[in-house]
Amino acid sequence: MPAKDDTVVIKKYANRRLYNTGTSTYVTLEDLAEMVKRGEDFTVQDAKTGADITHPVLTQIIFELENKDGQNMLPVSFLRQLISFYGDQMQMVVPSFLEQSMIAFSKEQERLREQMKDAFGKSPVEMMNAASPMKAIEEQTRRNIELFQNAMRMFTPFPPSNGEQPRDAGAGESANGDDKATELRELKDQIAAMQRKIDQMG
Repeated sequence: MPAKDDTVVIKKYANRRLYNTGTSTYVTLEDLAEMVKRGEDFTVQDAKTGADITHPVLTQIIFELENKDGQNMLPVSFLRQLISFYGDQMQMVVPSFLEQSMIAFSKEQERLREQMKDAFGKSPVEMMNAASPMKAIEEQTRRNIELFQNAMRMFTPFPPSNGEQPRDAGAGESANGDDKATELRELKDQIAAMQRKIDQMG
């Protein structure tokens, strides 16, 4: 049995069956989804060719989950926007941005969970005042969208007609000085990370 931090190899056969080499058992896509939730690392290989097919299998898991009643997480507007980036010059930037956004969101998830727990673990009367955690989630979502929009503007090949940098224009839209500074720092860090990846690809 592999150690917790070891990467488990999952072999996919021509009959679409998945075999966990770590436990010597056949598994399903649902089992792999549970492994992801538990933080267990794995790669999926084609049993015949040895090719790494982790990406399409993970994509298939998301497809299966999205088709379960009440489990939709990806809004139609997001899916449309994502599709529009395929084949676009921005396609090389999107993966890095989404990765950085999910890392930032993951850092916030424990705090959000605690707020949700505090709100929904109370009496019906107290739950009526549960707007605070929901607002926190909405605020985090808003900030992610703003960062995404700013990043897209900063990577556009055409500068603004007034000659100002998009970063300055985006900052001017923030009403709160502290939030503006924080958002700019986060944006700079994410853009720097994306730029490093782009330089490596170049």
